[in-house]
Amino acid sequence: MTPAMAVGILLSMARKIRIEFEGALYHVMARGNQGRAIYSDDQDRKLWLETLTEACEKTGWHIHAYVLMGNHYHLLLETPEANLVAGMKWLQGTYTQRYNSRHKVFGHLFQGRYKALLVDGAGNYLAVVSTYIHLNPARAKLIAIGTEPLTRHGWSSYPAYVETSVQRPKWLVTERVLGSLGLGPENQKGYEAYLEGRVLELRLKTGREALAVEWKAIRRGWYLGSESFGERMLDRVKGALSKGRASSFSGEAKRQHGEAEAERLLALGLTALQLQPGELAGQAKATPEKQALAWWLCQHTTVTRRWVSQRVAMGDESRVTQAIRCLKNDRVGEWRRLKERLALCHE
Repeated sequence: MTPAMAVGILLSMARKIRIEFEGALYHVMARGNQGRAIYSDDQDRKLWLETLTEACEKTGWHIHAYVLMGNHYHLLLETPEANLVAGMKWLQGTYTQRYNSRHKVFGHLFQGRYKALLVDGAGNYLAVVSTYIHLNPARAKLIAIGTEPLTRHGWSSYPAYVETSVQRPKWLVTERVLGSLGLGPENQKGYEAYLEGRVLELRLKTGREALAVEWKAIRRGWYLGSESFGERMLDRVKGALSKGRASSFSGEAKRQHGEAEAERLLALGLTALQLQPGELAGQAKATPEKQALAWWLCQHTTVTRRWVSQRVAMGDESRVTQAIRCLKNDRVGEWRRLKERLALCHE
């Protein structure tokens, strides 16, 4: 099979394409297993957003839009590093564990693989995808069109775009979406007028049909963008195939939030805690400094806990899990002091 033939087959299996590179933009969507709900109540939704926050801290992701629905979610996600696959594995796997633990159930929560549509960052494509995401509650009739504002559905990024009273998460970036519509970075009123106008289009058959045409590539394609953007993405696929990487596409981008990034942060952390690399092996396996370093590395990278336990000389990886649990909610005493020193060296 030639690379060209393989590319053709892959393009016919759009949901299986995984192209990773620095600065990539994706529309990510995942559904519950067998169409079941992935959020049982608002506490689950808060838990998912907390997990997303941790994922963004680990990977450096920027989120440009999101919405939580009953049995699925949507993200407009940017990866400054080439780490979509590692980050999504952690995000969905960790939320599944937390959901199952909270509800005393077990098994798969999500249905198969998540869909990741590549998005062209030029032109108005960010506006198209963010509009599609933010209008989900209106299309699902979770608000009464014409009588209730879109902000009525609070589990999306839209309220943070238009309401100054809503605290915007650090990982939510609004400037690029607003810019793709020709709006300034703080033009909340302009974006609100635009979105509420699109909501009203859903009341009319002609409006719904026009939006369906605009969103066709989001629902069925493997990328959304210009012809030249599609050609560049095909070149990445061909390059990966020529090097024998038919199952996971990463182009030439380096996964900086892997072991190399963890080593860099470990060096910074050791300096902040006034430790030498050779000192770790001779210390007890559960010293406060080692626990703080383990929490620090797991908080900001996607390396495994086994890697951390070996690199920080903690013995069994269960000690890393215990350290994370202890330091996650601790705000007083020795651990707080160590966490503050580590945070300063990462700013």
